[in-house]
Amino acid sequence: MKPSVTYRFHSLEDFLTSKRLDVDGLLDDGWGAHFPVKGRVIDAVIVFVDIGAFSRRTFEMSPIETLIFVNNFFSWITAEGLRERPGVVDKYIGDEIMVVFSKEFGSDDPFADALITARWMAERDALAFCPHIGLAQGEVCVGYVGTPLRYNCSVFGRPVTIASRCCGADSDSVGNSIFLPADLWGKRNLNDYFKPERIAGPSGKIIERRHHWEVSPVRKIPIKNMPDLEIVEITNSLIHMPSLSADDRAKMGFEGLKTEGTYNPIRYGFERD
Repeated sequence: MKPSVTYRFHSLEDFLTSKRLDVDGLLDDGWGAHFPVKGRVIDAVIVFVDIGAFSRRTFEMSPIETLIFVNNFFSWITAEGLRERPGVVDKYIGDEIMVVFSKEFGSDDPFADALITARWMAERDALAFCPHIGLAQGEVCVGYVGTPLRYNCSVFGRPVTIASRCCGADSDSVGNSIFLPADLWGKRNLNDYFKPERIAGPSGKIIERRHHWEVSPVRKIPIKNMPDLEIVEITNSLIHMPSLSADDRAKMGFEGLKTEGTYNPIRYGFERD
């Protein structure tokens, strides 16, 4: 019988705990030790997002400034992209975030949720993070990974690799871009997903502001140890970079922590400076 309530899961661990596993067994590692294989197969859209030119932008930052920079990015990503959509964060990897959308997580249309999320991440880039965004869709396995010392939950499968490679695709466009496989885009119409934004003017009148995104022609990108991948790039040339960037904000934030006394490292006599 179909359940009457669809839950919104906040983590992959919550999902696996609440669902029947498709595989739940033990395998021998070849040396007499055993490791578990536990997971559930789902159809999902994978989204990778990272900070543009992260290495260059943080090279001259202190470690704490870099921490502020990255955490500000993740806070912004969550607020602008995921606040009202049923995406589940798989993991944070350095300056990169991986998000999963699926009907099993509450999406009526996982592709639409993922694409619209990517739009707002790029279009509302108030601090010029200039994110790279890659999408892919297909069958994946949500499973436990690790050893008895520590287990995590993550998503595995070809779409994860493709989304990650799309995220790393180079772009010559002015604005932030969204990359995805050409066969996934197919004959879709961007206007079906990017609706006009409704904004209240000073008089209270609702104004509709149409989007300025467009889909580029299909092109190929190289993928390590795999055939070249045909992708499309969705770009918005009207995205303007603000005068105060996240780089500046990270440095200002660190100075503020020192001024208010929040950053006050203590060194004992036996510690090395």
